[in-house]
Amino acid sequence: MKYSLDLQLFAGEKTEKATPKKQQEARKKGQVAKSQEISTSAVLLISVLSLMMFGTYFKDSTVRLFTDIFTNRLTMDVNTENVITMFGQYGVQILLILSPIFVSAFLIAILANYVQVGFLLTGEGLTPKFSKLNPIKGFKNIFSMRSAVEFLKSILKMTIIGFLVYSVIWDTRGDMSKMSELTGDQILSYAAGLTMELGIKIGVCLFVLAVMDYLYQRYEHEKSLRMSKQDIKDEYKKMEGDPLIKGKIRERQRRMAMQRMMQEIPKADVIITNPTHFAVALKYDGSEMEAPQIVAKGQDYMALRIKEIAKEHGVITMENKPLARALYARAEIGDTIPGDLFQAVAEVLAYVYKLKGKTK
Repeated sequence: MKYSLDLQLFAGEKTEKATPKKQQEARKKGQVAKSQEISTSAVLLISVLSLMMFGTYFKDSTVRLFTDIFTNRLTMDVNTENVITMFGQYGVQILLILSPIFVSAFLIAILANYVQVGFLLTGEGLTPKFSKLNPIKGFKNIFSMRSAVEFLKSILKMTIIGFLVYSVIWDTRGDMSKMSELTGDQILSYAAGLTMELGIKIGVCLFVLAVMDYLYQRYEHEKSLRMSKQDIKDEYKKMEGDPLIKGKIRERQRRMAMQRMMQEIPKADVIITNPTHFAVALKYDGSEMEAPQIVAKGQDYMALRIKEIAKEHGVITMENKPLARALYARAEIGDTIPGDLFQAVAEVLAYVYKLKGKTK
Protein backbone atom coordinates (compact mmCIF):
# COMPACT_ATOMS: atom_id res chain seq x y z
CA MET A 1 0.00 0.00 0.00
CA LYS A 2 1.31 3.47 -0.93
CA TYR A 3 0.68 6.55 1.16
CA SER A 4 0.73 10.04 -0.30
CA LEU A 5 2.39 12.83 1.64
CA ASP A 6 1.04 16.35 1.35
CA LEU A 7 4.06 18.66 1.50
CA GLN A 8 1.76 21.63 2.10
CA LEU A 9 1.40 20.43 5.70
CA PHE A 10 4.96 21.57 6.30
CA ALA A 11 4.65 24.90 4.47
CA GLY A 12 3.63 26.71 7.64
CA GLU A 13 6.48 25.40 9.81
CA LYS A 14 8.75 28.17 11.04
CA THR A 15 12.10 26.69 10.08
CA GLU A 16 13.76 29.68 8.40
CA LYS A 17 15.99 32.26 10.06
CA ALA A 18 14.35 35.66 10.51
CA THR A 19 15.01 38.19 7.78
CA PRO A 20 16.87 41.44 8.61
CA LYS A 21 13.58 43.33 8.24
CA LYS A 22 11.80 41.22 10.85
CA GLN A 23 14.80 41.44 13.19
CA GLN A 24 14.76 45.22 12.84
CA GLU A 25 11.02 45.38 13.53
CA ALA A 26 11.44 43.21 16.63
CA ARG A 27 14.29 45.43 17.83
CA LYS A 28 12.10 48.53 17.45
CA LYS A 29 9.54 46.83 19.71
CA GLY A 30 12.25 46.12 22.30
CA GLN A 31 12.34 42.39 21.52
CA VAL A 32 16.07 41.63 21.82
CA ALA A 33 18.23 38.85 23.19
CA LYS A 34 19.15 39.95 26.68
CA SER A 35 20.01 38.31 30.00
CA GLN A 36 19.35 40.26 33.17
CA GLU A 37 21.81 37.95 34.92
CA ILE A 38 24.70 39.60 33.02
CA SER A 39 23.96 42.99 34.57
CA THR A 40 23.32 41.55 38.04
CA SER A 41 26.52 39.50 38.21
CA ALA A 42 28.59 42.32 36.68
CA VAL A 43 27.27 44.82 39.26
CA LEU A 44 28.05 42.37 42.06
CA LEU A 45 31.60 41.84 40.81
CA ILE A 46 32.35 45.53 40.30
CA SER A 47 30.90 46.37 43.72
CA VAL A 48 33.15 43.82 45.44
CA LEU A 49 36.17 45.03 43.46
CA SER A 50 35.33 48.64 44.41
CA LEU A 51 35.24 47.65 48.07
CA MET A 52 38.68 46.06 47.68
CA MET A 53 40.17 49.00 45.75
CA PHE A 54 38.72 51.74 47.94
CA GLY A 55 38.77 49.81 51.21
CA THR A 56 41.18 52.23 52.89
CA TYR A 57 39.11 55.22 51.77
CA PHE A 58 35.89 53.63 53.11
CA LYS A 59 37.55 52.79 56.44
CA ASP A 60 39.12 56.22 56.99
CA SER A 61 35.96 58.09 55.96
CA THR A 62 33.75 55.96 58.20
CA VAL A 63 36.11 56.38 61.16
CA ARG A 64 36.14 60.17 60.68
CA LEU A 65 32.32 60.18 60.52
CA PHE A 66 31.93 58.28 63.81
CA THR A 67 34.73 60.24 65.46
CA ASP A 68 32.91 63.47 64.66
CA ILE A 69 29.71 62.04 66.15
CA PHE A 70 31.29 61.07 69.46
CA THR A 71 33.57 64.11 69.82
CA ASN A 72 31.47 66.99 68.50
CA ARG A 73 27.81 66.05 68.22
CA LEU A 74 27.05 64.61 71.66
CA THR A 75 27.53 68.00 73.33
CA MET A 76 25.73 70.16 70.76
CA ASP A 77 22.49 71.97 71.49
CA VAL A 78 19.62 69.79 70.37
CA ASN A 79 17.22 71.89 68.35
CA THR A 80 15.50 71.62 64.98
CA GLU A 81 18.04 73.72 63.08
CA ASN A 82 21.10 71.85 64.46
CA VAL A 83 19.56 68.40 63.85
CA ILE A 84 18.61 69.28 60.25
CA THR A 85 22.09 70.68 59.61
CA MET A 86 23.76 67.59 61.10
CA PHE A 87 21.70 65.13 59.07
CA GLY A 88 22.31 67.18 55.92
CA GLN A 89 26.08 67.10 56.45
CA TYR A 90 26.10 63.39 57.27
CA GLY A 91 23.93 62.64 54.26
CA VAL A 92 26.43 64.33 51.95
CA GLN A 93 29.36 62.52 53.60
CA ILE A 94 27.64 59.14 53.32
CA LEU A 95 26.95 59.78 49.62
CA LEU A 96 30.60 60.68 49.09
CA ILE A 97 31.69 57.52 50.91
CA LEU A 98 29.43 55.30 48.79
CA SER A 99 29.93 57.20 45.52
CA PRO A 100 32.72 54.91 44.17
CA ILE A 101 30.41 51.89 44.48
CA PHE A 102 27.36 53.71 43.09
CA VAL A 103 29.22 55.21 40.11
CA SER A 104 31.04 51.99 39.18
CA ALA A 105 27.85 49.90 39.52
CA PHE A 106 25.89 52.39 37.41
CA LEU A 107 28.52 52.46 34.66
CA ILE A 108 28.97 48.69 34.57
CA ALA A 109 25.19 48.17 34.39
CA ILE A 110 24.98 50.49 31.37
CA LEU A 111 27.98 48.77 29.75
CA ALA A 112 26.52 45.30 30.33
CA ASN A 113 23.27 46.29 28.63
CA TYR A 114 25.08 48.03 25.77
CA VAL A 115 27.28 44.99 25.08
CA GLN A 116 24.17 42.80 24.82
CA VAL A 117 21.77 44.95 22.78
CA GLY A 118 23.71 48.05 21.70
CA PHE A 119 22.13 51.50 21.81
CA LEU A 120 18.36 51.04 21.99
CA LEU A 121 15.64 53.49 23.02
CA THR A 122 12.05 52.31 22.70
CA GLY A 123 8.82 53.08 24.50
CA GLU A 124 7.11 49.90 23.36
CA GLY A 125 7.59 48.19 26.71
CA LEU A 126 6.10 51.17 28.58
CA THR A 127 2.81 51.02 26.65
CA PRO A 128 0.14 49.33 28.79
CA LYS A 129 -1.25 46.14 27.29
CA PHE A 130 -4.53 44.95 28.79
CA SER A 131 -3.97 41.54 27.22
CA LYS A 132 -1.41 40.92 29.98
CA LEU A 133 -4.28 41.02 32.50
CA ASN A 134 -5.84 37.95 30.91
CA PRO A 135 -5.92 35.34 33.75
CA ILE A 136 -5.99 32.39 31.33
CA LYS A 137 -2.91 33.64 29.51
CA GLY A 138 -1.22 34.39 32.82
CA PHE A 139 -1.97 30.86 34.05
CA LYS A 140 -0.41 29.44 30.88
CA ASN A 141 2.69 31.58 31.38
CA ILE A 142 3.12 30.22 34.91
CA PHE A 143 3.39 26.68 33.59
CA SER A 144 5.25 27.52 30.39
CA MET A 145 8.69 26.24 29.39
CA ARG A 146 10.20 29.69 30.05
CA SER A 147 8.87 29.68 33.62
CA ALA A 148 10.31 26.21 34.16
CA VAL A 149 13.71 27.36 32.90
CA GLU A 150 13.64 30.43 35.15
CA PHE A 151 12.73 28.23 38.13
CA LEU A 152 15.62 25.88 37.40
CA LYS A 153 17.97 28.86 37.06
CA SER A 154 16.92 30.15 40.49
CA ILE A 155 17.45 26.72 42.05
CA LEU A 156 20.87 26.46 40.38
CA LYS A 157 21.92 29.93 41.61
CA MET A 158 20.82 29.20 45.17
CA THR A 159 22.65 25.87 45.08
CA ILE A 160 25.87 27.50 43.83
CA ILE A 161 25.73 30.31 46.38
CA GLY A 162 24.93 27.87 49.20
CA PHE A 163 27.81 25.59 48.21
CA LEU A 164 30.29 28.47 48.01
CA VAL A 165 29.26 29.89 51.38
CA TYR A 166 29.49 26.47 52.97
CA SER A 167 32.87 25.66 51.43
CA VAL A 168 34.45 29.01 52.38
CA ILE A 169 33.14 28.88 55.97
CA TRP A 170 34.14 25.23 56.33
CA ASP A 171 37.68 25.97 55.13
CA THR A 172 38.02 28.82 57.68
CA ARG A 173 36.32 27.09 60.62
CA GLY A 174 39.65 26.85 62.45
CA ASP A 175 40.21 30.63 62.23
CA MET A 176 36.65 31.32 63.38
CA SER A 177 37.20 29.38 66.57
CA LYS A 178 40.07 31.76 67.48
CA MET A 179 38.14 35.00 66.93
CA SER A 180 37.68 35.44 70.67
CA GLU A 181 41.43 36.01 70.92
CA LEU A 182 41.45 38.79 68.27
CA THR A 183 41.11 42.53 68.72
CA GLY A 184 38.27 44.55 67.20
CA ASP A 185 40.37 45.68 64.25
CA GLN A 186 41.50 42.14 63.59
CA ILE A 187 37.93 40.82 63.71
CA LEU A 188 36.79 43.50 61.25
CA SER A 189 39.73 42.78 58.97
CA TYR A 190 39.00 39.04 59.07
CA ALA A 191 35.29 39.56 58.34
CA ALA A 192 36.09 41.93 55.48
CA GLY A 193 38.54 39.44 53.94
CA LEU A 194 36.00 36.62 54.24
CA THR A 195 33.29 38.79 52.69
CA MET A 196 35.55 39.78 49.79
CA GLU A 197 36.48 36.17 49.11
CA LEU A 198 32.85 35.11 49.09
CA GLY A 199 31.86 38.07 46.92
CA ILE A 200 34.52 37.36 44.29
CA LYS A 201 33.75 33.63 44.10
CA ILE A 202 29.98 34.13 43.97
CA GLY A 203 30.32 36.97 41.43
CA VAL A 204 32.55 34.94 39.09
CA CYS A 205 30.30 31.86 39.25
CA LEU A 206 27.17 33.93 38.66
CA PHE A 207 28.84 35.72 35.74
CA VAL A 208 29.72 32.40 34.09
CA LEU A 209 26.13 31.27 34.64
CA ALA A 210 24.92 34.61 33.19
CA VAL A 211 26.96 34.12 30.00
CA MET A 212 25.36 30.70 29.55
CA ASP A 213 21.95 32.24 30.18
CA TYR A 214 22.65 34.94 27.56
CA LEU A 215 23.48 32.26 24.98
CA TYR A 216 20.22 30.52 25.85
CA GLN A 217 18.28 33.79 25.58
CA ARG A 218 19.80 34.40 22.11
CA TYR A 219 18.74 30.93 21.03
CA GLU A 220 15.20 31.46 22.33
CA HIS A 221 15.02 34.91 20.74
CA GLU A 222 16.12 33.64 17.32
CA LYS A 223 13.72 30.71 17.66
CA SER A 224 10.80 33.04 18.44
CA LEU A 225 11.57 35.10 15.32
CA ARG A 226 11.79 32.16 12.95
CA MET A 227 9.68 32.39 9.83
CA SER A 228 8.05 29.94 7.48
CA LYS A 229 8.86 29.95 3.77
CA GLN A 230 5.45 31.51 3.15
CA ASP A 231 6.20 34.29 5.66
CA ILE A 232 9.39 35.15 3.77
CA LYS A 233 7.51 35.20 0.46
CA ASP A 234 4.81 37.47 1.92
CA GLU A 235 7.42 39.83 3.32
CA TYR A 236 9.22 39.96 -0.02
CA LYS A 237 5.94 40.79 -1.73
CA LYS A 238 5.34 43.65 0.69
CA MET A 239 8.85 45.02 0.17
CA GLU A 240 9.08 44.55 -3.58
CA GLY A 241 5.40 44.68 -4.45
CA ASP A 242 3.15 41.91 -5.70
CA PRO A 243 4.63 40.57 -8.99
CA LEU A 244 1.14 40.40 -10.52
CA ILE A 245 0.45 44.04 -9.70
CA LYS A 246 3.90 45.11 -10.89
CA GLY A 247 3.34 43.17 -14.11
CA LYS A 248 0.02 44.92 -14.68
CA ILE A 249 1.63 48.30 -14.04
CA ARG A 250 4.42 47.58 -16.54
CA GLU A 251 1.87 46.38 -19.08
CA ARG A 252 -0.15 49.54 -18.69
CA GLN A 253 2.98 51.65 -19.02
CA ARG A 254 3.84 49.81 -22.25
CA ARG A 255 0.36 50.42 -23.63
CA MET A 256 0.54 54.11 -22.80
CA ALA A 257 3.99 54.39 -24.38
CA MET A 258 2.67 52.55 -27.44
CA GLN A 259 -0.27 54.93 -27.71
CA ARG A 260 2.02 57.95 -27.51
CA MET A 261 4.27 56.42 -30.15
CA MET A 262 1.35 55.76 -32.49
CA GLN A 263 0.17 59.36 -32.05
CA GLU A 264 3.58 60.59 -33.20
CA ILE A 265 3.65 58.54 -36.43
CA PRO A 266 1.39 60.93 -38.42
CA LYS A 267 3.80 63.77 -37.53
CA ALA A 268 6.82 61.88 -38.95
CA ASP A 269 8.55 62.95 -42.17
CA VAL A 270 9.45 59.45 -43.36
CA ILE A 271 9.19 55.78 -42.40
CA ILE A 272 12.35 53.76 -43.18
CA THR A 273 11.65 50.01 -43.53
CA ASN A 274 13.47 46.72 -43.90
CA PRO A 275 10.85 46.31 -45.66
CA THR A 276 8.89 43.75 -43.56
CA HIS A 277 10.84 43.18 -40.36
CA PHE A 278 11.73 46.72 -39.20
CA ALA A 279 10.17 50.15 -39.43
CA VAL A 280 11.61 53.41 -38.04
CA ALA A 281 9.75 56.75 -38.14
CA LEU A 282 11.91 59.89 -38.39
CA LYS A 283 11.00 63.52 -37.85
CA TYR A 284 13.10 66.63 -38.39
CA ASP A 285 12.37 70.31 -37.76
CA GLY A 286 15.35 72.52 -38.42
CA SER A 287 14.02 75.33 -36.21
CA GLU A 288 13.71 73.09 -33.14
CA MET A 289 16.05 70.12 -33.63
CA GLU A 290 19.77 69.84 -34.19
CA ALA A 291 19.39 66.44 -35.86
CA PRO A 292 16.57 64.14 -37.02
CA GLN A 293 14.77 62.32 -34.21
CA ILE A 294 13.26 58.84 -33.96
CA VAL A 295 9.58 59.17 -33.01
CA ALA A 296 8.57 55.51 -33.44
CA LYS A 297 10.07 52.13 -34.22
CA GLY A 298 8.90 48.56 -34.33
CA GLN A 299 9.65 45.02 -35.43
CA ASP A 300 7.51 42.46 -37.28
CA TYR A 301 3.84 43.08 -36.32
CA MET A 302 4.62 46.51 -34.84
CA ALA A 303 6.54 47.44 -38.02
CA LEU A 304 3.49 46.48 -40.07
CA ARG A 305 1.25 48.56 -37.83
CA ILE A 306 3.55 51.60 -38.17
CA LYS A 307 3.43 51.33 -41.97
CA GLU A 308 -0.35 51.06 -41.93
CA ILE A 309 -0.75 54.21 -39.83
CA ALA A 310 1.78 56.02 -42.03
CA LYS A 311 -0.18 55.03 -45.14
CA GLU A 312 -3.42 56.25 -43.58
CA HIS A 313 -1.91 59.68 -42.90
CA GLY A 314 0.07 60.01 -46.09
CA VAL A 315 3.54 59.63 -44.54
CA ILE A 316 6.12 58.51 -47.12
CA THR A 317 7.64 55.05 -46.59
CA MET A 318 11.08 54.23 -47.99
CA GLU A 319 12.87 50.89 -48.09
CA ASN A 320 16.49 50.93 -46.89
CA LYS A 321 17.44 47.68 -45.20
CA PRO A 322 20.89 48.60 -43.75
CA LEU A 323 19.70 52.00 -42.49
CA ALA A 324 16.50 50.59 -40.97
CA ARG A 325 18.42 47.88 -39.11
CA ALA A 326 21.06 50.34 -37.87
CA LEU A 327 18.54 52.90 -36.64
CA TYR A 328 16.42 50.24 -34.89
CA ALA A 329 19.41 48.68 -33.13
CA ARG A 330 21.36 51.81 -32.15
CA ALA A 331 18.76 54.36 -31.06
CA GLU A 332 15.64 54.45 -28.89
CA ILE A 333 12.40 56.38 -29.32
CA GLY A 334 13.04 60.06 -28.66
CA ASP A 335 16.77 59.82 -29.43
CA THR A 336 18.48 61.71 -32.21
CA ILE A 337 20.11 59.58 -34.89
CA PRO A 338 23.77 58.50 -34.40
CA GLY A 339 26.34 60.86 -35.94
CA ASP A 340 27.71 58.35 -38.42
CA LEU A 341 24.23 57.93 -39.93
CA PHE A 342 23.70 61.65 -40.58
CA GLN A 343 24.71 61.39 -44.24
CA ALA A 344 22.47 58.42 -45.04
CA VAL A 345 19.46 59.97 -43.24
CA ALA A 346 20.09 63.37 -44.87
CA GLU A 347 19.95 61.78 -48.32
CA VAL A 348 16.65 60.07 -47.45
CA LEU A 349 15.13 63.27 -46.06
CA ALA A 350 16.34 65.27 -49.07
CA TYR A 351 14.58 62.82 -51.38
CA VAL A 352 11.40 62.97 -49.28
CA TYR A 353 11.38 66.80 -49.25
CA LYS A 354 11.91 66.78 -53.03
CA LEU A 355 8.87 64.52 -53.44
CA LYS A 356 6.82 66.80 -51.20
CA GLY A 357 8.21 69.92 -52.77
CA LYS A 358 9.50 71.13 -49.38
CA THR A 359 12.85 72.45 -48.19
CA LYS A 360 14.16 72.18 -44.64
